[in-house]
Amino acid sequence: MEAVDIAGGSTVSVDARSVKSVALASLIGTTVEWYDFFLYGTITGLVFDKLFFPAGNAFVSTMLAYTVYAVGFVTRPLGGVIFGHFGDRFGRKPLLVLTLSIMGVSTFLIGVLPTYASIGIWAPICLLLLRLLQGIGLGGEWGGAVLMAFEYAPRKQRGLYASYPQIGLAVGLCLSSGAVAALTTWLTPEAFLQWGWRAAFMASILLVAVGMFIRLRIVETPAFAKIRDTHAVAKVPAREVFTDYRKNVFLGWGARYIDGVIFNTYAVFSLSYLIGIHHYAKSAILVAVTLAALVLMFMIPVASRLSDRIGRRKVFGWGALACGLSAWPAFAVFHYSTSLTAVTATIVIVVGVIYAFVYGPEAALFCELFDTRVRYSGISIVYQVSGIVSSSITPLAATALLHYGNLQPWWIALYIAGVGLLSSVCTYFIRRTF
Repeated sequence: MEAVDIAGGSTVSVDARSVKSVALASLIGTTVEWYDFFLYGTITGLVFDKLFFPAGNAFVSTMLAYTVYAVGFVTRPLGGVIFGHFGDRFGRKPLLVLTLSIMGVSTFLIGVLPTYASIGIWAPICLLLLRLLQGIGLGGEWGGAVLMAFEYAPRKQRGLYASYPQIGLAVGLCLSSGAVAALTTWLTPEAFLQWGWRAAFMASILLVAVGMFIRLRIVETPAFAKIRDTHAVAKVPAREVFTDYRKNVFLGWGARYIDGVIFNTYAVFSLSYLIGIHHYAKSAILVAVTLAALVLMFMIPVASRLSDRIGRRKVFGWGALACGLSAWPAFAVFHYSTSLTAVTATIVIVVGVIYAFVYGPEAALFCELFDTRVRYSGISIVYQVSGIVSSSITPLAATALLHYGNLQPWWIALYIAGVGLLSSVCTYFIRRTF
């Protein structure tokens, strides 16, 4: 049995197997959600700019495709606020079942969507609407999954258990990029463009079925159950967050910035950059991203366990700075090297190793910014709202900076380095934790 802290400073004993089961359920659920969400990002630079937007100008089509990609991040805060509100009022579990359903249906429908050649302007409009649904679903998913693991975990292992949903990002990325890499390897370019990419989207319905089966078997967290039983549930959680935790919200936004920038630079933008500008094979770069995701799976718990031992602020702050500074050597390799091995190693080191020291501890770091009664809303607001700037505009910004620099990547590297410094400073000033 494990002693789990709950509201009011008291503890409750929870079977260690229950803690691990909840963590596993959170992992599998977020794996499904991230697979669905990242699959769009993986396909964007390979298919959507060609099939769902008017042909004629490759730069404009790519920018339009990434704009629709960004919309998914813009709607994530809406999902975070909506599901955070009801999650803080009625519990974590029921919202997790609903978010999984939303993501699964919207992703499957993308896989059967007619192209611009078939239905004209309705193709990008429908794609946009489905991307909106993806963003809303994921906006509510992350906070609930993290809280299920965090609020069940013993105090000294919160960083480790809260990182299980974070591992779902790595597994989802691995599955999405791996699936596309396999399809682009096995199929001809014509077959992949015609139907291969659709198979990857439609296959997500199988993952949703597995995730739904597991999530329906878990129970509510002891921390929220205590709040509910003592009638201490917040009436308007978001209002309390901005009234009582305003400083933590702003510092959390700043700290989170580097996370979105790093991931979307190397896992999304680098696909079109390395394939379109430096003419590497699609499958080769997708394999590199897949390898990085595999390494990230194992590095996230390492970094998170370290945060339990020496402190989350230290691990996250130094990780943010390292992520920012790594942009210079990384883009030097991308720009000057002609070696696929060097490019692959660079992506693996940055995304698989260095990034883990940001993404692993951040779930517990953000949870500890808020009290139980408003925690779902608080962490959703921090994580999802910051994604509008940190995640959604990164591929757009990187594409624009590359164009501005005459295909020289140094403006991109400078941008990433500045973001790393900002996130590190914000982490340093985080003081009030719960």
